[in-house]
Amino acid sequence: MRYVIVCEVGGEGGRFNNQLRKEVYEKLGAKSSTLPAHFTIKAPFEYDGIPNDLDMKLEQFCKHEKAAPFRLEGYNHFDDRVIYMDVVMSKEGKALHDRLIDTLEELPYLTFDKKDGKDKVFHVTVSSKKIQPIYSKLWDYVHQYPCQFECSFDNITLYKWEEHKWVVHKAYHISK
Repeated sequence: MRYVIVCEVGGEGGRFNNQLRKEVYEKLGAKSSTLPAHFTIKAPFEYDGIPNDLDMKLEQFCKHEKAAPFRLEGYNHFDDRVIYMDVVMSKEGKALHDRLIDTLEELPYLTFDKKDGKDKVFHVTVSSKKIQPIYSKLWDYVHQYPCQFECSFDNITLYKWEEHKWVVHKAYHISK
């Protein structure tokens, strides 16, 4: 089974990202992930069966942590392949994230690299599927909308790939 671990972005920032992704698809044909607004904690990984040990670690982790703020502020890109909203992670949020990575690294089937480890570029994707031919148009389009939102790193959500789509396996809430 394929899984991915994310922090769903709620509130105004999450709604804005979800709407913007829908709009750029309808107007420009630019596709994105089928997941709701999020930043990735652990990129997709394979695991046979139900990851009960992961479930227990995430439950315990969330019981002992406090939610931390971050901001969505402006747009950025990875070459002409991905356009995203910049995440400005607070010091508390970065520390929370790094403790989470330390916890997850205890599981032998989870390994992290520069894309999803402690030194990742925190971002919330707007579009990432074959956008090279329309990159400039898409870049100009998103910039007509201001992007400045206060958000909270208050959840860890585990999705599984089932019947050609991501479905929530379990959401873990970090107390405020």
